[in-house]
Amino acid sequence: MQYLLDTANLEEIKKYTEIFPITGVTSNPSIVKNEGKIDFFAHMKEIRSIIGFEQSLHIQVTALDFDGMMKDADTILEKVDKEVYIKVPVTLAGIQVIKALKARGNNVTATAIYSKAQGFLAMEAGADYIAPYYNRMENMNVDPEDAIAAFADMIDMYGYSTKVLAASFKNAGQIDKAFMAGAQAATLQPDIMVAALKQATILDAVDAFNNDWESIYGDKRIYEL
Repeated sequence: MQYLLDTANLEEIKKYTEIFPITGVTSNPSIVKNEGKIDFFAHMKEIRSIIGFEQSLHIQVTALDFDGMMKDADTILEKVDKEVYIKVPVTLAGIQVIKALKARGNNVTATAIYSKAQGFLAMEAGADYIAPYYNRMENMNVDPEDAIAAFADMIDMYGYSTKVLAASFKNAGQIDKAFMAGAQAATLQPDIMVAALKQATILDAVDAFNNDWESIYGDKRIYEL
């Protein structure tokens, strides 16, 4: 399993890459908007400096047509670095862009996936990752687990190198279901992971252990005995 942070906030990235077993950072125009009118390329290079090249960095194009998307991709690769995963929405133009980028050997993440057809086409076009939108699919009465399972089956059946990078979550339960359905990776906002580890039952158990310990040894910890 791979966990990626779906944020462009530098402080969050610094903090949570030290806490969680993170394998990369994803962003999109909406996430970038949350940071205000930043110096875009300097900001993305700073993210790279935080995570290093051992972790993946995914940056999305903003143009809507083939030529514009390719220019966006070229600019990102030139002004950030050549190892960036170019995020491309799976539209008619997007599929053409994915094919073209993969023909050149670039890293590609196919995004904005709401259907099996989109995922299958992106796999065949060579995408390294496909990003089905779990919560948004669910809101559209599309079964995200069924779609993810179908993607995983096709990857196994035909030997695609593509990984399923599930996205668009509202809670940790959805992430668990995505992994159980066959996703190899998930990108999520940090607060979802934090909430999963701050459930009242977990904290109650830790408090009980602490009270039992202190009833015998007081406030001394093991390293102080």
